[in-house]
Formats: sequence, C-alpha cells, structure tokens
Amino acid sequence: MHMSKSVFVAVLAGLLITGCAMVGPDYEQPKVAMPSKWRFSDSEARETVNTLWWKEFNDPMLDRLIERAVRNNLDLQKAIAAVEKFMGAYGSTRANLFPQIYGTASYSRLNNGMNQLGGNLPGGLSSSSGDINYARLGATMEWEIDLWGQLRRAREAARADLLAQEAYRRTVLLTVVSQVAITYVTLRELDCDLEITRNIMKTLESELRIARSRFREGYSSELEVNQVESEYIRRAAYIPQYEQSIAETEHALKILLGENPGPVPRGRTLDELHPLTVPAGLPSDVLARRPDILQAEQELVASNALIGVARGEYFPKILLTGDVGQTTSQLSMLFTPGANFWSAGSSLLLPILTAGKIAGHVQSAEAVQRSAVANYQLSILTAFKEFEDALVGHTKTREQRELQSARVKSAEKYFRLSKLQYDEGYTDYITVLDSLRQSFDAQIELANVKSSNIAAAIKLYRAMGGGWVAQAESNGHVPEPREAAMFP
Repeated sequence: MHMSKSVFVAVLAGLLITGCAMVGPDYEQPKVAMPSKWRFSDSEARETVNTLWWKEFNDPMLDRLIERAVRNNLDLQKAIAAVEKFMGAYGSTRANLFPQIYGTASYSRLNNGMNQLGGNLPGGLSSSSGDINYARLGATMEWEIDLWGQLRRAREAARADLLAQEAYRRTVLLTVVSQVAITYVTLRELDCDLEITRNIMKTLESELRIARSRFREGYSSELEVNQVESEYIRRAAYIPQYEQSIAETEHALKILLGENPGPVPRGRTLDELHPLTVPAGLPSDVLARRPDILQAEQELVASNALIGVARGEYFPKILLTGDVGQTTSQLSMLFTPGANFWSAGSSLLLPILTAGKIAGHVQSAEAVQRSAVANYQLSILTAFKEFEDALVGHTKTREQRELQSARVKSAEKYFRLSKLQYDEGYTDYITVLDSLRQSFDAQIELANVKSSNIAAAIKLYRAMGGGWVAQAESNGHVPEPREAAMFP
C-alpha cells in the first residue's frame, strides 16, 4: 500500500505550516489605573485573606452549617455541573485539531443489471448481471489542517470559557459561605430581639400590676393604667412579628444548606460571637485575584480569541481524507490481500461570495470583545468599591455600636432616676413610661447595630475575594468538579 508523493507532500506542508500562523489578535491585559492607596504590600493583610475567617467567630454550630452548605447548596451544585459541561466542550473543541478516525463496516445486496464496465470489481465482485453481495470493512479519516490557527483560536476561547466558569464556581462558593454566615447572624439578632422583647413584657407586666394596685388604692388615676396597658399591648404585637421573621430566616438558611425549610440549630448568642479580624487595607494585586475579576478576564480572553475564529472564515480550509480497509462479495475473502483497498485525497473550501456574512461575524466578535473589555474594567472598579464600602461600613457600624452601648447605659440610668422621682412624687408617670420606652428601644437598636457590624465584617471578607478557597479545596473541604485538572 503506497501513498502518492503529492499527497505526502501536501500532508507534510500542512504540518509545517500549522505551527506558524495564528489569525486574529493575541490577548493583552487591559491597563486599569489603581488608586495610589492600594499600591502597597502588607503580608498580614494577605494572610488574612487566606484564612477560614468564619472560624474566628468560635461558633462550632456556624462551622457545621457552612460545611453543610458547601456540601449541599444547590446553586453551588449547578456551578460545579456547569464547569464539567465546559470541560466537555473544551475537550470537544481541542479534538478538532487532530485527525478524526472512525471504523466502518457495511453489508449490502444489490442488483447489478447489465454491467457495462466489464471485468471484475475489487474484492472479487463480479461484473456480470444479477444480484451481488457487497461487504466492506475498514477505517476512514478526516483532518482539517489548521493553516491559519482558526481551530487553535477556538481552543483558546473554549479554554478561557472553562476557566471563566471555574472562577464563577468560586464566586458562588464565596457568596454561599458569606450568605450562610450573614443569615445566621441575622437569625441570632432576631433571637436577641425576641428575648429583649419578652424581657420588656415582664417589666411591663410588673409595672402594670403596680399601676392597677395604685389605682385601686386611689394613689393614681386610670390614665396611668391605660398608658401602661397601651405600651404593653404595643410591645406584645412585636412578638408574633419577630417569630414570623425568625421562621422565615430559618427557612432561608435551610435553602442555603440545600435542605427542606425547617428549624435551624443555634450556637453562640449574638453577644458571644467573637469579633472578626479586619485589615485596614488590601494590596491591589490581592484584590485583583477575586474570582469575579478572574472570570471577567477569562471572558475577555475568550472574546478576543473568537475574533480570530471569525477572521479565520476569510481563509481557505483544507481537509485531508483517507480510507483504508477491505471490500468483497464473499466473506471468506475478508482479511486477504485481494480484498484490500485504500484511498487518500484532499479538498479545499475557499469563500468567494458570502454577501457580508463573514464581515458580520467579525464585526460581531469585535463588538463582543469591546464589551468584555469594559466589563473587565468595570469588575475591577466594582471590586474596589465593594471593598471600600464594606470597610467604611465596618468602621461606621463599630462607631455606632460604641455609641449605642453608651446610650443603653444612659437610658437604664434615666429609667432608674425617673422611677425614684416618681415614687417620691417629683415627676409624673409619663416621664417613667418615656424612660422605659427609651431603654427598650436602645436595647433593640444595640442588637441591630451589633448584627450590622458583624455583617459588615463578613461583607468585607467577601469583598476581599477569599484566598481561603484554594486552601479549603486542597484539604478536601470543598467539593470540586469530577475532573478537576484543567486541560493544557
């Protein structure tokens, strides 16, 4: 079996040229101006980004809830499946660079009629008229020679799509962990609000008994009794509201865990949660490694490569084909030299008139690439904004927490003094009731500010990007796609 010299030369020339040309622009990372205050190196801040930050709360129950969410969250499962989907797509695109070989087998029976050719057909097929049995066994090959790099650009785009989807998976993971933590803190805040309200009810019950007793004994008017009753009913109305919010928050948390809605076990109280360590700043190169920024950049890489794919349509395509095997009318002649056959050939497809179709593809690809550049730059600006917002939010809620703590102490003192003055006859009961309201409201607002301060710290860690993901994955704490290794 010999291949013609011209076919051999064509194949060799194609192989040599394949490694040279690459249609379309090579990727260059866009320049984004960084704020001067981000241009520093802080090893402590870098280390903070890489920690499993939620463990600083020192709440084993929260740790277990996050583990369950990471294992079972359905949004995360969807993201993992999407990565596996893009792995398959990349593998298929990459395979186009190589010869495709398929086995073939066929059997048919045909009526030859009056054969005008004369002689015998390959494999012992008779040229005489009548029915003919025809069996064929072999292999066929197709190979598009990537002269201009169009297929390699397609592979580059598919690889970037895969990496973008992997970055998105990490973004989902960061979001799920932070949402579980924030929802848990919100739940503990509502628990605290409910507990404070129930304590308020006990205080008001005591005040109501005293007011009724004083009224019966003639020391006060019915107005005082009505004032206390009104405040008691007003506060009592908050209890079902808090209970409803607690149930809804529990249900939301269970959905994050990938479980049916229901009660959620508790760990430490809001006051017992250990405060998080928060860096004063973050180097820009650390923030630039946020998975959403990496996703935006890989989407840009893909769109840039697809320009080359579109421009490649202007150039001729060369397809090499070949067949080898055996064909015969008698099964007994299979695997004998007389049944052998082979063929080799090539074809060229050159666009001549496409009515602007290719130009439209190129224009569309270039527009998508410009949009991806803007999206990449916007993702970086958004990352800086989110970090700055979270940093300011944490700082200001900490200040509010300190002021609100002072307000609680002041309101408690106000209540004690007004109560003493009322007992001595120096003030009316309206003042006592006002001091009670201020004390109660200050306690509720302090719980809200504590929750907001912790939530701001969690948002700050989410804004930093989460270098802990790689560490958690290496330790087997985070589920990954079934085929985790990226293709070359």
